[in-house]
Parts: sequence; C-alpha cells; structure tokens
Amino acid sequence: MTESPQLIIHHLRLSQSERVIWLCEELEHPYQLKSYEREPVTSLAPASYKSLHPAGTAPVIEDGNITLGESNAIFEYLLTKYDNASKLTLPPTHPNYPDYVFWLHHVNGSMQPALNGIMFAHLSSSKDTSKEPDLSAQHSQDRFDRSLAAMEAQLAKYPFLAGETFTAADCMALFPLSTCRFFMPVSLEKYPNIVKYLQRIGERKAYQVAMEKADPGVKRPLGATAEASRTIGKA
Repeated sequence: MTESPQLIIHHLRLSQSERVIWLCEELEHPYQLKSYEREPVTSLAPASYKSLHPAGTAPVIEDGNITLGESNAIFEYLLTKYDNASKLTLPPTHPNYPDYVFWLHHVNGSMQPALNGIMFAHLSSSKDTSKEPDLSAQHSQDRFDRSLAAMEAQLAKYPFLAGETFTAADCMALFPLSTCRFFMPVSLEKYPNIVKYLQRIGERKAYQVAMEKADPGVKRPLGATAEASRTIGKA
C-alpha cells in the first residue's frame, strides 16, 4: 500500500493557492490536494478554510505537524526544504539574483495589494455613483501600472523575470496576470512582452497540470484582454 504524501495543499478554488500547486509540480514534489469551493454569494472562502490558519486566507499547507499560511512564507519553506537541486532558485552569487529576489517578493508585496485596492474601489463605485473620485484607488492604480511597466521592461530583456532561467519568481507572479483577471478584467494590450511571457508560461507542462488540478476545466486568461466573470471578495 502506497503511503500518502505528507505535504497537504489546501486550495481555495480560483485563488492564489494555485501557485503552491504549480510550485510543487515544478519541483516534482508529491502532495495531497484538498480543494474548497468559494461561498456562492460572496465569493469568500468558506468557514472550513478560514479555520485552517489564523490568517484565514489562501494558501495554506500542512507538512507533518506544521501548518503554514502566506504565499511568500510557503514558497520560502518549500524551496528551502524541498528544492535540493536548486531548480527554481538562484544563488546570491548569480548576477540575476537581485532580479529573482525582487520579483519573488514584489508581486505580493506591491502588485497584488495594488490590484486588490483597484478591485474593491471598483466594487464600491459601482454601488454608489455619487461618490467623489477615490484617491486611494488612484494611488493603487498608479502602483499597479508602475509594476506592469517594470515587468514589461524586464521581459523585454529576458524570457523570465529572473533572467534566462525559469524560477519560483515566475510561479509567484502569474496569479494577478491570469486567474485574478476573472474577477477584475485587466487589459495587457499595452504590454506585449508580458503577453508573450504569459503564452510561454502557458506552454509549460507543469503549469498546465497544476491549473487543471487546481480548477478542472477552467481556461485561464493568458492573452491581452480578459473579461470579468464574477465578483470577488477577500478570502
């Protein structure tokens, strides 16, 4: 009888926990997958998911007696413990190490929060058209636009965010450019290098396998345009 993998990925459907599935597929590290549906009215995570970790957000993993939340923390944990061949990282001596570590952390540190600010401002304004322009929303839009411009410039020089080599930084970066666009239709028409990058990523076998496991039958937007298909809430 084959023993089940120790690592458990708790995946909230159509959420950033897809990144952890993809990371493990790239690492070829075994895992169990437990998936949770969003609440149908609010699109929020169900109570059973929120109870997994004090943060109450996706992603969450269990590894033996360890329960861990937060995307960057999970990435650091998995890469340190299971990327023995350094397949998805760059050493500090590598000339592109600053690129690697910047993009690994910039997406959740700046890009995704800015996009969240835009989304919630959009939801608020759609309910109350009499409100004055939201300065915080304008600030979020500016931050997000600057992130896209920086990414476009980086991908004009290299095929991947950390240079010539695919790394965990790419696994971290894709969610706001793809699945998140189901909830907020971001246009990438001004960013041809990002669009080409998305197409390259979409051809990776590990990405295809991970996304089908995460949300069977869902085709993610990997082109210049995307249409919103539902309302998002903060999981």
